[in-house]
Amino acid sequence: MLTNRDANATGRRWRHAALAVALAASVAGCANSRMTTGSIDRGSSRPVAQMSSQELQQAAISLGHAFTKAPTDKGVAIRYANVLQMTGKSDQSLAVMRKLAIAHPKDRSVLAAYGKALAAAGEFETALDAIRRAQTPEYPDWKLFSAEAAILDQLGNSAEARSLYRKALDLKPDEPSILSNLGMSYVLEGDLRTAETYLRKAAVAPGADSRVRQNLALVVGLQGRFDEAEKLARQELAPNQAEANVAYLRSMLAQQNAWSEIKKEDKKAAN
Repeated sequence: MLTNRDANATGRRWRHAALAVALAASVAGCANSRMTTGSIDRGSSRPVAQMSSQELQQAAISLGHAFTKAPTDKGVAIRYANVLQMTGKSDQSLAVMRKLAIAHPKDRSVLAAYGKALAAAGEFETALDAIRRAQTPEYPDWKLFSAEAAILDQLGNSAEARSLYRKALDLKPDEPSILSNLGMSYVLEGDLRTAETYLRKAAVAPGADSRVRQNLALVVGLQGRFDEAEKLARQELAPNQAEANVAYLRSMLAQQNAWSEIKKEDKKAAN
């Protein structure tokens, strides 16, 4: 069984991967209430997380053409930026959102999506500024609280992050994306049991998508329950996407082989 110390050491190595998932879930949908986490268009309920690489590439081409014709169209630009992020083109996604933010400097949904793009590109402090400018005290948005918290988690400020997650839950009780992000916050400090509690609650909440269950699979696997983790990773996905998720899960869990060396390094550093 993995200890909290083990998980905490390993967390430093896969922090960016874990928070990328959590952050994507937290900010997606800020632009349009009808948009599921990472969805491509208003006419489709199929989320980006369940698309194959080929489907993502086709969507990027289609949305790219639409963006060229109407670069200040909020819906097109934000969907295009989301797809670019999912295909690993964070810099291009940020360029798209930066142009849109210039055209709509006071639009809350644009600022929120811009913050997401900044965070995906690693510009966390600037991302925080964008998210905070999008928030309004007289009409607070739970999505923005959760997005800000995810960025604070990435910066290592877990106490403030969890305070914001709970503010978000006050506004949107039992929202699965918030519960998932809160669970991942505990993962980052190695508290896997608490993380699993929140992620299991998130996974059964109405509206939970596959990303929430993938986070749960990761946490279960990190506790040594590999068969259960793979079963979770394969649920509700097309075979090709399920295999990709299982491969990713295995790559994350394979880092267990290096934990003994990490522990030795930590001991040396402490002496």
